[in-house]
Amino acid sequence: MDRNSITGVVLIIVVLIGFAFFNQPSEEEIRAAKHRQDSIALAEKRTQELVKIKTDSARFVQADTTISTDSLTDSLKENNFKQLYGDFASAAKGEDKSITLENNLLKLHISSKGGKISYVELKDYKTWDGKPLVLNNGDSSVFSFNFFSDNRVVRTNDLFWTLPANGIKVSEKDSGSVSVKLEAGEGRYIEYVYSLKGNDYRVGLKVNFVNLNNLVAANAGYMELDWTQKLLQQEKSHKNESAVSTAYYRFTDEEVDHLSETKDDASELKTKVQWVGFKQQYFSSVLIAEKSFESPTKISSKIMADQGAVRYMAANFTIPYNHSSMESTDLSFYFGPNHYQTLKKYHIGMEKLVPLGWGIFGWVNRYAVIPIFNFLNSFNINYGIIILILTLVIKLALLPLTYKSYMSTAKMKVLQPEIAELQGKFKEEPMKLQQEMMTLYRKAGVNPLGGCLPMLLQMPILIAMFRFFPASIELRQKGFLWAHDLSTYDSILDLPFNIPFYGDHVSLFTILMTVSTIIYTRLNQQMTAATNPSMKYVMYLMPIMFLGIFNNYSAGLSYYYFLANMITFGQTYFFKLFVDEKAIHARIQENKKKQVKKSKFQERLEKMAKERGVKR
Repeated sequence: MDRNSITGVVLIIVVLIGFAFFNQPSEEEIRAAKHRQDSIALAEKRTQELVKIKTDSARFVQADTTISTDSLTDSLKENNFKQLYGDFASAAKGEDKSITLENNLLKLHISSKGGKISYVELKDYKTWDGKPLVLNNGDSSVFSFNFFSDNRVVRTNDLFWTLPANGIKVSEKDSGSVSVKLEAGEGRYIEYVYSLKGNDYRVGLKVNFVNLNNLVAANAGYMELDWTQKLLQQEKSHKNESAVSTAYYRFTDEEVDHLSETKDDASELKTKVQWVGFKQQYFSSVLIAEKSFESPTKISSKIMADQGAVRYMAANFTIPYNHSSMESTDLSFYFGPNHYQTLKKYHIGMEKLVPLGWGIFGWVNRYAVIPIFNFLNSFNINYGIIILILTLVIKLALLPLTYKSYMSTAKMKVLQPEIAELQGKFKEEPMKLQQEMMTLYRKAGVNPLGGCLPMLLQMPILIAMFRFFPASIELRQKGFLWAHDLSTYDSILDLPFNIPFYGDHVSLFTILMTVSTIIYTRLNQQMTAATNPSMKYVMYLMPIMFLGIFNNYSAGLSYYYFLANMITFGQTYFFKLFVDEKAIHARIQENKKKQVKKSKFQERLEKMAKERGVKR
C-alpha cells in the first residue's frame, strides 16, 4: 500500500472510533434499556409459568382419577399457587376485606387484596349530582410492586395482605398509623405503614422490605412500582372534565410539566421525578417520593368515552433495591382538591396542578387576582357578589389605560373629516396618502396607535381571567341567580338535540355576554374612523364565536365578561359627559400650528416615498 492509502485507512479507523465514542449510550440510556428488557422478561416469564401450570394440571388429572373433585381442586390450587408464587404462595388465597382510615377530610379503605388504598372519599365535597365524591373505588386503581423471586414474577397487587383488626380515626391535630403485611414466611415480608394526620389531605406510606434479600433475584437492582387509576367522573360536563384531565409530573430540578390534555399521550421520563399526579378538573391523586423516583418513569393518559370515567391513567416507577435485610422507601399520597393555597403549603410545586396560565398570565393570577379573590372570600359573601366586586376593582385599576384609549379614539374621531379628505385626494397614490396622513398625525400630536396600546396592556388580565374562573374550585357548586353552579355552564333551557359548535343547552350568561360584546363592538365602530366595508362585519364574527365557545364554559367566566362590558359602557358614558370634543378639536388645530420635529419613522417613510418618485 502506498502512503496515501495508509493515510486513508488510518483516517477511516479514527472516524469509526470517534463515532463509536460519541454515540455510546449514557448510563441513563443503558439503565432504561435494561429496564425495558427486564420488563419484557417479566412478561415472558409470567406467560411461561401459566402455560406450565395448565400443562401440569392436565397431567395431574390424567394420572390420578381416584381423587375426589374437591380434593383435586384444592390440590391443584396449592400446586398452582406454589408454582406461581413460590414463598409467597400462602398469600395467593384469602378473603377480600378492608379496614378504614379516616380524618376530618378523608375516608380511606385499605384492602387486604394488594394492601392498597382501594377507596378514597373526600368528605367535604360532593359530585355534581350530590353523591359522595370518591376518587377511586375497588378495582378502579392498582398499586403494585413487581419483582422476580425464585424465577417467578411476584405482583403484590395480586396477593392477600394481613390487616390489623381495626382501622383508625384521627381528628384535629392528632395522627395515627396502621401496618399491613405481605408474608413470605420465616420473618420475611413486605410492609406498608400508612399514616394520617387530622387535618391533612396527605397520606404517608412507608414501604419496608424485610429479609427479602435472599428471595429477590440476585441480579435485580430495582423493583417496579405500577400505579394506575381510572379517573371517575365528578363534574356535570364529561367533555369539559376530560379536556382538562391528564398526568402532571415534577422533575427534581423543580420543573413541572404534563401530558396532553386533548388526546391520548404517553412519555418515558429519563431523569429523576419527585412526584406524579393524576389530575382531574378540580381534584387530584398524587404519588410523592421523599427522595425522588429513579429514572426511567413511564406515564400514560388515555381518554375514556365511558360516562362514568374520564381518563385511564398509568405510571410505572423504578424503585432501587440493594439486597439488604431491611430496606425502606418513603412515599406519600395527596388525595384532595386542586386548591391553590392548599397545594402551595406543601412546598413541592403541586400548586402547578391549578392551570393559571403561563408567563405573564400566570403572574397576574398568582400575584393579583388570587390575593384579591381570597380577601373578598374572607367576608363570606355570595360568589356572584365577589365576582362583581373583583370586576369593579380590576376595571378601576385599568381606568387610566381605559381613559387614555378613549381620548386617543376621540382625537381620531375629530380628525376623521381631514382623514377622509386625504383618502379622497390621494386614493390613487397609496404611498403619498400614507405620507400625508403621518404628517397630519404628527402636526396634530395624535398617535394612531394610542387607542390600541392601552387595550393591548389590558389583554394579560382578560386572558388571565379566562384561565382563572374555570380553574377555581371555590366556584364549584356555588350558585348565583339562575346559575346553580358558577364553575360550569348555566342552563335555562335543555335542548332535545345537539347543535354543532353550540351544544345541547342554552346558557343565559353567555347570551348576555355575547349581546353586550356586540353592542360594545358597535360603539367602538362609531367612535373610530370609518371602517373598511369588508372589515365592518368581520368585527362581529368574534362575539358570534364566543356564543358557541362560552356556552359550555364556566358561568362565572361569562358573568365576569358581561360585567366587564357593562362597566365599560358606564365608563364610556361618563367620559362622554366630561370630554369636550370641540375642545379636543381646537387643541389639535393649535398643535398643527406648532413646529414639530419629524420622527425617525416619518423620515424613513419620506425617504422611501422619494426613492419611489413620490413628490410632496
